[in-house]
Amino acid sequence: MQEPAITQPTNPQLIILTQNLRKEFDGTPVVQDVNLAVPQGKIFGFIGPSGCGKTTTVRLLVGTYQPTSGEVTVLGRQPRQFRRHEREKIGYMPQQFVLYPDLTVRQNLNFAASLYGLGWRERRTHLREMLDLVELTEHRDKIAQNISGGMQRRLSLASTLMHKPSLLFLDEPTAGIDPVLRRKFWDYFRVLQKRGQTLFITTQYVGEAAYCDYVGVMSRGRLLTVDSPEGLRRKAMGGDVILMQLTGTLPMEKWFSLQELPFITGQVYPVGDNTWRMVVADASVALPELVAWTQSAHLEVVSMREDQPSFDDVFLQLMQNEEENSAQ
Repeated sequence: MQEPAITQPTNPQLIILTQNLRKEFDGTPVVQDVNLAVPQGKIFGFIGPSGCGKTTTVRLLVGTYQPTSGEVTVLGRQPRQFRRHEREKIGYMPQQFVLYPDLTVRQNLNFAASLYGLGWRERRTHLREMLDLVELTEHRDKIAQNISGGMQRRLSLASTLMHKPSLLFLDEPTAGIDPVLRRKFWDYFRVLQKRGQTLFITTQYVGEAAYCDYVGVMSRGRLLTVDSPEGLRRKAMGGDVILMQLTGTLPMEKWFSLQELPFITGQVYPVGDNTWRMVVADASVALPELVAWTQSAHLEVVSMREDQPSFDDVFLQLMQNEEENSAQ
């Protein structure tokens, strides 16, 4: 199988760097040859199907697991060799609820803050901010084991943010959260980014890739690609996508003619209502050329525009491309 081309972000201040990172359990590879480069102050999204190796990769990055082979550095040091001041710069939210079930919501947040030596005045102010962010203010005196699973996820996120870490590893922070609150979280993540913090976020919601600066796509323990959200679209689809709606059908001979145009890089096919979908190298160049072609072909156009496939479609296309490459 041909190895996929990976567009890594370029930045001299790399917070996370891995080279041929690999992890095996009982001889079975779970993470294979992962190469990552995450710059400071960026949001890096990590997406992929369940069981593809996302969580294992995060645990390698925070030092919970030791790599079978390959190298990993975070904040310029191997995670297993982190010193106290380096660990204090990191916030890690795992998938599982690991806080104290017998403490209240507020007591858990106070305890998390105390571990990092936050003074009472700063702690009190930040605690109110975090309770508001995760919408747990009215539940602050409830015992943690008595709140819902979704509330426990929100409490875990709040406790991870309490000491204002400069590097955040968030493993499925929006899982089980309603869409309105998920958007609120991502708005806050952007605020953190503007403050210079770096976020490494795994997510089961493919559409959340749009909020990230860079996105890594995992499948079967391998990193398929790393790119910007727009770069992922182009990579999955083979270029930009244009939708063209006509007043009538597209005659077969004109369809053949359209397929032969130099700016068409993929198949032209119907998607209903006399609408045709095509992949082009560059939509800004192709659109005026396509208008001129329809005029010369005496075709009446209802609309013509660049299409933005959803990230669900992009992800499915990347998975399909991976399967086709594996079969070769």
